[in-house]
Amino acid sequence: MATWRKRELGGLLLLLLLGVCSPVCVEVSSGTEAVQGQNMTLLCISCMQREEVYAVTNVEWYYEPGNGNRSLIFEYIEGKAREHVHSPFKGRLQWNGSKDLQDVSLILHNVTLADSGRFICNVNRTLHFEQHQHSTSSNVEIFLTVSTIKKEDFTSVLSEIMMYILLAFLTLWLLIEVVYCYRKISKAEEVTQESVTDYLAIPSENKESCPVPVEEQ
Repeated sequence: MATWRKRELGGLLLLLLLGVCSPVCVEVSSGTEAVQGQNMTLLCISCMQREEVYAVTNVEWYYEPGNGNRSLIFEYIEGKAREHVHSPFKGRLQWNGSKDLQDVSLILHNVTLADSGRFICNVNRTLHFEQHQHSTSSNVEIFLTVSTIKKEDFTSVLSEIMMYILLAFLTLWLLIEVVYCYRKISKAEEVTQESVTDYLAIPSENKESCPVPVEEQ
């Protein structure tokens, strides 16, 4: 009975460890604002609900400008990532997907003002079970806006203001400490000078029996 309980506890502990150590996929939305001349990550995360099942994943990226003419710009098919021959971003797209293909993002290099528009990430998966196969699909849409100057976000501005306030406070505190230490040293020097002056004023025949007072530090 004790051996069975030990095995049960050991199995339960192993399951808990596997649950803690297994990778976690979190679906995060992509940024939608880019700056002309910089690189932009088009984030597309599509989590698998059952990671223990073997799956074949194919990805298609589409671009739709303001006129509504959608075109295929990139694809990941049968384990190979390639840019479409008629892509308007020719030579500027880079595959940035993860090994488990839950993150199937792209990097758009050297963004231009003409790159503003709608990007569609289409993920198709075929799950292979023992008795059957099951296909799933998901779409992520990114409405990209390109500007010539990076817009300051309120949080970053507030953080910068707080940093300057803290810096000013530390500078003031340091100045107060320097003044305090200077006054303390000056006062100690005055006391020492007075003691020496008093000692010199004592007749020479009495100096041997009159030690110079030393201020305790």
